Amino acid sequence: MAATLSLSGSPGLDPSSSSDQSVSSRSNNRSLRVAEKERKKNEAEDPFVLALKYFSDVEAGTPVHGNDEVEKNMVMVEKVAYMKGLSPEAISIMLEFAMSLRMGTTLCARVLKCLIPATVVPQEAVVRAVVWLGIGKIPISTRILFIKWVLTVFDMIDAKDQLRAIYGFIFSYVTEENLFPFICHLLYLLTRKESVRVFRVRKLLELQSRLGRQPFLLSLLSLYKVFCPELVTLSISSRIKSGFRNHNMPWKSALIAVQKRNGSQVATSISLASAIKTNPRKRKHCHLELPVLSSVVSKEAQTDPSSSRKVVPLVQLHSFAHILENMHRIELPAQMGSLLGSSLALQYLDCVQDESALLRLNFWLGHALHEEFLFCGDGGASQNSEEALQFLNTLLSTQHFLQEGFSCSEAFLYKFLSVWDGSLLRPQILGLLSNIPVVPSSQIRRLLFEPLMQLFFTSSLFFKCGLMECLNNMLLKWLTWHSVYALEDDLDISLNSHTSINMTLSRFKDSVMELVDFVGQLASLSLQLEGCHSLLLSFILDFYETVCDTFLKYGLPLVVMPTPGVFYPALFATDPVSVDRLAYIMYRYKVNLTSAKSQEKLTEQAFHISRQTFREFNHYAVVMVNCLWNSNMFQPDMGVQLGEELLLKSNVPQYWTSFDLIHHPAFMSYAVDFHQRCWPERKDMDLNSIKHSKPWSWYLEYLFSQGYDGLKQFVQSNISRPLTAAGGHVDRQDDGHVDRQDNGHVDGQGDRQDNGQDDGLSTLQR
Repeated sequence: MAATLSLSGSPGLDPSSSSDQSVSSRSNNRSLRVAEKERKKNEAEDPFVLALKYFSDVEAGTPVHGNDEVEKNMVMVEKVAYMKGLSPEAISIMLEFAMSLRMGTTLCARVLKCLIPATVVPQEAVVRAVVWLGIGKIPISTRILFIKWVLTVFDMIDAKDQLRAIYGFIFSYVTEENLFPFICHLLYLLTRKESVRVFRVRKLLELQSRLGRQPFLLSLLSLYKVFCPELVTLSISSRIKSGFRNHNMPWKSALIAVQKRNGSQVATSISLASAIKTNPRKRKHCHLELPVLSSVVSKEAQTDPSSSRKVVPLVQLHSFAHILENMHRIELPAQMGSLLGSSLALQYLDCVQDESALLRLNFWLGHALHEEFLFCGDGGASQNSEEALQFLNTLLSTQHFLQEGFSCSEAFLYKFLSVWDGSLLRPQILGLLSNIPVVPSSQIRRLLFEPLMQLFFTSSLFFKCGLMECLNNMLLKWLTWHSVYALEDDLDISLNSHTSINMTLSRFKDSVMELVDFVGQLASLSLQLEGCHSLLLSFILDFYETVCDTFLKYGLPLVVMPTPGVFYPALFATDPVSVDRLAYIMYRYKVNLTSAKSQEKLTEQAFHISRQTFREFNHYAVVMVNCLWNSNMFQPDMGVQLGEELLLKSNVPQYWTSFDLIHHPAFMSYAVDFHQRCWPERKDMDLNSIKHSKPWSWYLEYLFSQGYDGLKQFVQSNISRPLTAAGGHVDRQDDGHVDRQDNGHVDGQGDRQDNGQDDGLSTLQR
């Protein structure tokens, strides 16, 4: 009984409380029903809803002229379209009404011009409209206007799978001459690798032979060739200007206004041309503004469970791990130019190797570069504007990230060099120039060397240094590409990981030889013009530090010696760093030649070193040893000869020792310092006393301790120096001086003998 009373007295089972909850639930349901009825009543009374209902239900054959009702409803739709934009349902209704010709052709153009989407365009509506093109008797002007509208809102269509499913149906319209340019543009946007078929290629080639090399047709064929190069045998230049024009003029201003009112990002290429000129006297670099990384489809379409395709926009991915997880569901952004501002997007682009995406990006970049730097009539980026500087820096960082350049920037540079003054945005232009891929030797002089040579000899010292650095970086990238993409069987290399162009090893070597010879000519003449400036010489030696290691470091079977116009200015330089770097370069040449020679003996496939290369190296080695070590300067066959009378008139005592390691202008300060440390009590300085056996060894150790590793390696690899006088190599004279013998030849390094003796690389004796 107590338990029963307790349960009956529980608050949760109070009969009055349960009754109150039931009443409250019925009240809430009634409120919802009332609100729903009110909403339906308001919608029924909404003039825009009534207008859409009218166009949805209007019967075929209804007259237009004198029909006030259709005019009133049309004005209402236009008002909403230009103010807020049309919803996907409204676009479907109005597009179906226009293309079905239920009220004739009078209102078709008017309806198409007011199709301003507020969010997205339903794919089903576009597909039905395309089908109507082949059914109804639509005027050609209306057909063209419809295709233009599709091209304008293409990036706002919520999906493309059904459109690509009717690719063949759309392709059938290429035979209509008036529609041909616009159909080619639409096909270009829809084409995937599976879309390229033999019969379609044949049809396009047939049209090309009949109509000529139309730009829009060549653009579509170039895309076909990217996907299936074996099907398109037509030679198409990679530098052709795009034949597709912007067709967004009827909708541009209205769509921009609607997007701004709705507070959303303009998702089509219209935003590229929408820059507002705040100052009529100052050009706005509208093409240099990077678009915002935005999604093609709306958030509703992404989360709609009934959607036929689940996509993940790049803008929603925040790490490389997310990219890997959604690799096959990633949707590229509406504007490919926005990839330049996102490292994650560039990582995805580099991973998937999507040819169509690269073509879109190249098209956007090429258009921006040409419009702002080549085709602008009012100066454009000629004032080092912040927009141009930021744009080129972003492009450079993108190329460094991808470790290769874009074909559009290469084509732009070939044209820009002919009009460049050498000072406009110099660091950025030279940076782009260094990323140019390997140029065939038959074209490199016309495309690069001739315009660069004109700029080089008419510009300042700093431009010469910058160009030397640029050409060195260019050679480094070429050699790196060779070492990465070289095949072991036929030694063919791919010029670019995104193209199918191959270059044989012999042609690649020809291009490298042309570049090295060109730099040698520039370096020799520029050192004369600039008085062997140490800064310019430093950049030149940077280049030859790359050249001397082409075989061992990069695997290229090529050895090219520096020109005399570079070797002798470096040997006689007044700064010790230049002499040390020259010694290091000669040391690396010897290591490369020795390795190549040993491989030539062991394997038959090793490349053959020319006799002239050995002659040049031996000559330079003898000159350096005679000059720095043997104190036998100005000897016959040294390459630098002065008349005896002129040398005597100079009144320089023992002029033949003027460039040894003690009296050389670059090392004399070290010799003086060493002399003061060794003989601090002496009042008269006699630098020749350093040539004694022990002081000489101490002096060399002191010199090498100053960080001149190149000089140390050259001496150790080319000179066998005894520490004491022995064997007649070092004869101590009564005055305490060391008399070095005239044995500055290289044993066995002369010309190849008839008996087949090898070109040796033995050391010199002191």
